[in-house]
Amino acid sequence: MAEAFGAKEETPELKRVMGPGLLLLFIVGDILGTGIYALTGQVAAEVGGVVWLPFLIAFLVALLTACSYLELVTKYPQAAGAALYTHKAFGVHFVTFLVAFAVMSSGITSAATASRAFAANLSTSLGLDLGVWGVPLIAVGFIALVAAVNFRGVGESVKLNVVLTVVELTGLLIIIGIGLWAIAGGEGDVSRAWTFATPEGSGTFWPVVAATGLAFFAMVGFEDSVNMAEECKEPSRLFPKVLLTGLAITGVIYILVAISAITLVPANELGEGETPLLKVIQAGAPAFPISIFAIITMFAVANSALINMMMASRLIYGMARENVLPAMLGKVHATRRTPYIAIVFTSLLAVCLILFAGGVPALGGTTALLLLCVFAIVNVAVLVLRKDKVDHKHFRTPTILPVLGVISCVFLAGPWAGRDPVQYAIAAALLGLGVILWIATVQFMKTSSRAA
Repeated sequence: MAEAFGAKEETPELKRVMGPGLLLLFIVGDILGTGIYALTGQVAAEVGGVVWLPFLIAFLVALLTACSYLELVTKYPQAAGAALYTHKAFGVHFVTFLVAFAVMSSGITSAATASRAFAANLSTSLGLDLGVWGVPLIAVGFIALVAAVNFRGVGESVKLNVVLTVVELTGLLIIIGIGLWAIAGGEGDVSRAWTFATPEGSGTFWPVVAATGLAFFAMVGFEDSVNMAEECKEPSRLFPKVLLTGLAITGVIYILVAISAITLVPANELGEGETPLLKVIQAGAPAFPISIFAIITMFAVANSALINMMMASRLIYGMARENVLPAMLGKVHATRRTPYIAIVFTSLLAVCLILFAGGVPALGGTTALLLLCVFAIVNVAVLVLRKDKVDHKHFRTPTILPVLGVISCVFLAGPWAGRDPVQYAIAAALLGLGVILWIATVQFMKTSSRAA
């Protein structure tokens, strides 16, 4: 099958510009995206005051899979991430293609959703009435800007990521600071943080499971970093300590934000509407300019879009270089040394989602659903690939961790986890599109073979 794409031609390699500092900020910025700014209230609606608990469990589940990613990215420091590992472990091109398509779709869907959110926040903050097509068109313009930054170079993209990450991190630190100040001043009610409030007769276990499924969306993002392996300096040495540090930082921030939020705002109020953290600001620091925090929220959303589009384009590039996708998608611009064809391809897909896909909340849940399925496969792949030896030192995760990772990911992806059925419908439609593209790719390869 690989031969149908033709032999690899000599092309420029990606520029290695990411050291430990930039990589850490990339990981932290990716995880601290849209999720925490929007999901805190929804999690509180499921479990009440113990809103921090689902975030803690989601962190532990993410940590299990992160260790599998660490073994694989240090063993195979190449772009393409989960799709590359699936290809090496199972060697079934159809499965590899679907995994690649699922990961790419999750990133592009997340970026498109973030772009729409950015446009909506911009429209609201400026008091604009742009009609039905106003917000989508602003979102398309924003995606075009993201594509331009992405094409300019990973150095420029990551530097912008640094700025956006600092801004969004500042917003969350403001929430934590206001919460701690209120607690120190005897305001709010810290005891809420230990109070369950679940639907009558539901117990506590299943509501916590459902809330963990929501909170898990806020923890994804660490997997994007493995797609930047070819643009990192000494990836086999850097990744373990940087990725684990990034996860620890974001986990602590999430728990502190959750405790601060529930201390100042009751769970029933926190769960209403789509701006839970704005309510925390209003309750704990009514004199703080709300418009400033709204701008911070837009920056956080913008950062999510930038990182997801960077990931998606590098994934396409990596798969093309592995001869799973047409070689054209793996072309690197001679001057900018960026995967420009992949950037155009992923940006066009994002535009289509912005203009024609609806149900933004459902798409967010679908993103988490797709990634949970991918994570389960990655945890299996790390065990399968133990028999494949490489000639350099790499991270090795204890065997029990990927086993627990498979079990936890499959469990959270199941319908018993309280998922809206529409998420399965959207996921099925996306994977159906992937099957169609795979068939088209096979036909293209057969035609190319005959012509040769």
